[in-house]
Amino acid sequence: MKIDYLEEHINDYKASIKTVVDKKTIWQTKTKTLISNTLNNICKEYDIGWKVQELNWIGTNEAINITFNSFPKELIDCTNQIPTYQFIQGAALVFSQSYSGDVHTFILFPFVEQIPIENSSIELEVCSPADITEKSIIEKVDTFLKEMIKWEVPSTQNKLGY
Repeated sequence: MKIDYLEEHINDYKASIKTVVDKKTIWQTKTKTLISNTLNNICKEYDIGWKVQELNWIGTNEAINITFNSFPKELIDCTNQIPTYQFIQGAALVFSQSYSGDVHTFILFPFVEQIPIENSSIELEVCSPADITEKSIIEKVDTFLKEMIKWEVPSTQNKLGY
């Protein structure tokens, strides 16, 4: 028994699995290292208290992020003048490979009780790991910094507190 339309979909299904395997292979052999190296180089060049993390969730997907881990050293003196100042951790630029092999790039904002949970992240892009370049990574870090500046010094329309 041969059913033409069923055979066509079976071939499409096989091709889709091959596409996912190809994307995951590119991630493992090229993209993951490129992202990690680029982010680590940025951390070394511009020491503002951030670090790079590599995450793996039960083998289904992986992520690399750059996150603010501590306050910039050269600003410690000015924060010491305000005893109530508190550095809020939790911001991150995340490059996460999904089950399909695509890479989701998004920004996570620090968790603050007064900010609604729906404002806790921004999705920047979903793309194939083959499309990620050093230039695109640097552009995403630039976008991350711009968003963090807006988060730290919000417009009066989004003001927190009194």
